[in-house]
Amino acid sequence: MFNLQMGPKKHDINYDQIFDFVALGLGPAALSAGLYASRKGLKTLIVGKDFGGQLKNTSEVDNYLGFSLAEASTLIAKFKAHIDALEVPLLTEVMITKLEKVDNLFLVHLDNGHTLKSKTVLYALGGNPRKLNVPGEELLSGSGVSYCVTCDGPFYKGKDIVVAGGGNSAIDAAIDLARIAKSVTVIQRSVLRADKKSIDTLLAFPNVKVMLETQILGFVGDDKLNGVKILDKVSGVESVYKTDAAFIEIGNIPNTNLIKDLAKLNEAGEVYINERQETSTKGLYAAGDITNNSQRQIIIAAGDGAKAALEAASYINKQ
Repeated sequence: MFNLQMGPKKHDINYDQIFDFVALGLGPAALSAGLYASRKGLKTLIVGKDFGGQLKNTSEVDNYLGFSLAEASTLIAKFKAHIDALEVPLLTEVMITKLEKVDNLFLVHLDNGHTLKSKTVLYALGGNPRKLNVPGEELLSGSGVSYCVTCDGPFYKGKDIVVAGGGNSAIDAAIDLARIAKSVTVIQRSVLRADKKSIDTLLAFPNVKVMLETQILGFVGDDKLNGVKILDKVSGVESVYKTDAAFIEIGNIPNTNLIKDLAKLNEAGEVYINERQETSTKGLYAAGDITNNSQRQIIIAAGDGAKAALEAASYINKQ
């Protein structure tokens, strides 16, 4: 979707050295952290797979300070340019396979066969889309059922589309789709929980319909989606709602599997952090959508990443 030259600026990585600070992730939290750590004079590295993180799953941003209305791709490009301008070392196109702490050093194992060693680590690996886990969802995933409006929305221009969910991500997705679709129907099992401004924006579109107290029971179709099986929770009536596509926007599952033996997690699998972004393991910090911070905003992730880097610098200075 993004027409950007996002190839990493090449840095020679000495895998034998001991870093002061390694930020895991390439979203706003990790990028901000890497920038602040580097400016504090720490031997820093930002590591991850895809530049931009979950910011790549939206199209426009209008609540990031200094950008009254910006394409997400533009914001990502600005982040990349800033990181490059300050020559913050990046290692991209790699997956982290294991994270452990041995003799007061963190070992970050990578799928390229190398291992990084660092005194402190920021864990900011975001999450994966949460699924409804209903019949037909897995079968029709990629054939009408999608979790990424930015990726797949344009394929359904002029079509009838369903959006599952009632939070900010669902309403923002519905707004994006309403600009190109024949119709957009938001289906939510309870009530809308998104910001009032976003809801008002959505309802101003003449091609938008909202169905509350409605539960999705399954997806209907053979080789492609053609309907959503729904339950009206008030009347108890089941029916099939015809649609060409369904975008599931009900949140993310935090990518905390690599940290479960190092940090305390809550029941949702999110990392517990204190006001310093510290986890239950000394020297290990967390920021972004994998934490127990209930506010999922770009600017908050960036701020928390910066805070983690500053706290890591103080921690190292005290050692």
